[in-house]
Amino acid sequence: MRELDVVGVRVEMPSNQPIVLLREVDGERYLPIWIGAVEATAIAFAQQGVTPARPMTHDLFKDVLEAVGAQLEQVRITEIRDSTYYAELVFTGGIRVSSRPSDSIALALRTGTPIFAAEPLLDEVGIIIADGSDDEEQEDEVEKFREFLDHVSPEDFAS
Repeated sequence: MRELDVVGVRVEMPSNQPIVLLREVDGERYLPIWIGAVEATAIAFAQQGVTPARPMTHDLFKDVLEAVGAQLEQVRITEIRDSTYYAELVFTGGIRVSSRPSDSIALALRTGTPIFAAEPLLDEVGIIIADGSDDEEQEDEVEKFREFLDHVSPEDFAS
C-alpha cells in the first residue's frame, strides 16, 4: 500500500463531473477519481476547514465514531472494476467496511486518517503529470491538476 495526499477537487469541463486528485506521498503518481457533486463538496469543505451549521453525513459519521470510541485507522483504495473504484475503511481491531472512495476520503480528511492505495491499482491507473519545468518542487500541484484535467476524460481510465 502507498500513502496518498489529497491534492484537491475540481469540476472537469465540459462534462461538469467533479474529480478528486490524490498524489503519492513518497512518489510521483497521481490517482484521479471521478466523484459525485455531494462528495466533492464534502471533500472541499474538509480541505478548507468549513464547518457547516449542522453536520453533514461525513461529519455525523465522525461524531458517531467518537461517541462510541471507535477509531478509523486507515482508508484503503483497493481496486478498480468496470471503471468503478473500491475502497475500505479499516477500524481499530482490524474491522473492515467496504466504502466508496469519495466517502472514505471525506471521512479521512475529517478524522486525520491516512489514505492508502494498493500498489497494483496505482500501477494500473496511476498517472504521472508532466509539468515541463526543471524545478518540480516549485510547481504548483493545483495548476498541474488543472492542466491534467484539460487533457483527460473518464474514458481514459476505462479498463
